[in-house]
Formats: sequence, C-alpha cells, structure tokens
Amino acid sequence: MSEKNGSKSGKPDVEALRAEIAQTRTDLGETVQALAAKADVKARAKEQVELTKAKVKAQATEATERVRGAAHLATGRVRTAATNATDKARGTAVHATDKVRESGALDKAHEARQQVRSNPLPFVAVLAGVAAVVGLILIVKGRRR
Repeated sequence: MSEKNGSKSGKPDVEALRAEIAQTRTDLGETVQALAAKADVKARAKEQVELTKAKVKAQATEATERVRGAAHLATGRVRTAATNATDKARGTAVHATDKVRESGALDKAHEARQQVRSNPLPFVAVLAGVAAVVGLILIVKGRRR
C-alpha cells in the first residue's frame, strides 16, 4: 500500500490519509454538484431563458437608441428641407405676384369682376348657355343607350 500511494515509509501517515480523504470527498462533492447541475434540464433552461432575455433587452435598447438617433437626424433634415422649400415658395409667390401686377392681369380681373357685379346679365346668359349645352349632351347620350 505504501508503494501505491507514493509514501517512502512503510507506514502511511494517518493524518495525511485523512486529509487526502477529505480532499477527495470535497472534490467528489463538487463533481457531483456539477453533474447534478448539468442534469437539471429545467434549471439550465431557465438560466438560458434569462440569458436570452438579457441579450434581447440589450439589443432592443441598442436598436432603440439607433432609431432615435436616425429619427433625430431625419427630423433635422426634413426641417431644413421644409424651410428651404418654404423660402423658395415664398420667393416664387412674390415673383409671380410681381409678374401678375406687371402684366396688368390683376387689374383686368378686378375690372371683369366689377363689370359682372354691375351688370350680371351677360354672366347669367353665359351660364345658361353652358347649362343648355350640357343638358343637350346628356339628352343625346341618354337616347343612344
């Protein structure tokens, strides 16, 4: 027995054997606990679920921050584009108004409106003529069917 355990003396030391047995028991206990943990499928599944939840939460937080950043950037770009478009539209409207004033079309429109207000008979006659033409077209189409 002394040759197997590596002891040089003929008698093994009792205290050393007890310490070795205690260490072996501790190692064996840890091994048994590790095997039991591996064999506990339910606990391992719960652990994996928790790890996956944590990973998904982290990814969701990261994605949310990226989306917020992109939205903020896009909002700034849209505001800039809208401001530019508004400024351009205002400039075009002012330019168009100036052109209309230069051409005298605005004055002519005011004159026509005053003429219709003062003498509505020609305007009413034109409207009656248009209504008559539309009525005739509808009658002719109705007869074809």
